[in-house]
Amino acid sequence: MRWQDLRRSSNVEDRRGMSGGGKVALGGIGVIIVVAIGLLTGQDPQEILSNIQGAQTEQAESRPAGPRPDDKTADFVSAVLGSTEDVWTQIYAQNNAEYEKPVLQMFSNATQSACGGASSAMGPFYCPADHKVYIDLTFCDELRDRFNAPGEFAVAYVVAHEVGHHVQNLMGISQQVQEQRRNLSEADYNKLSVKLELQADFLAGVWANHANQMNKILEPGDLESALTAANAIGDDKLQKESQGYVVPDAFTHGTSQQRMYWFKKGFETGDLAQGRFQDIR
Repeated sequence: MRWQDLRRSSNVEDRRGMSGGGKVALGGIGVIIVVAIGLLTGQDPQEILSNIQGAQTEQAESRPAGPRPDDKTADFVSAVLGSTEDVWTQIYAQNNAEYEKPVLQMFSNATQSACGGASSAMGPFYCPADHKVYIDLTFCDELRDRFNAPGEFAVAYVVAHEVGHHVQNLMGISQQVQEQRRNLSEADYNKLSVKLELQADFLAGVWANHANQMNKILEPGDLESALTAANAIGDDKLQKESQGYVVPDAFTHGTSQQRMYWFKKGFETGDLAQGRFQDIR
């Protein structure tokens, strides 16, 4: 992926090396990513957040002086976030609207969000309450080593997916889904959760389409890298690996095939009208 010349986002909070209860440190080589829902879990995100809420109460610790081994990854994530800002600002402007940029917080091990306590075990997520994306950069290594999805563009896809949740939040889609929750069975609500995730994959594809037009970011193999990541984190694949069988009613993110399909559709069309929530299947 050609990312070195991309603009770095200034909308980052760098908490790497700080404890979960400390004061947020702004600036630095920032990092990215937003959104709502442990990318790698099959549980309801609100329940996850509730279970670990309040777990971080320690005092802030000083960050060791000098460069960190993950500084290049932080720089990369900040560049991808900057690219999402440029793309969505342009798309919103074309529709006579103004894009509200999310903040991305990089953290180590655990942090506190407006949605509650957050741990690195959740994977990258977006919190609608504070419009922030949260990521522990060790996830980038996990994506490569645990999920066999190497490549920088695999990480870019994950960041763009979380930003996709932010776009859904700005459009009011997330709230509409949440308002239906009390009237639905768990299985029916899970179906709406799947649609949210698949649309976020579609929006990540839309970003990739426009970013490539703007900055020629793609190199041979990049699209395959993103599709490999989408395949690796499908509900069916994760359930099969963790418990040996698949429970479709428990899906919250969509199958590997669905995730690949909608990311690719967004990438191939670059057209928001092709991924309306009611059309996601």
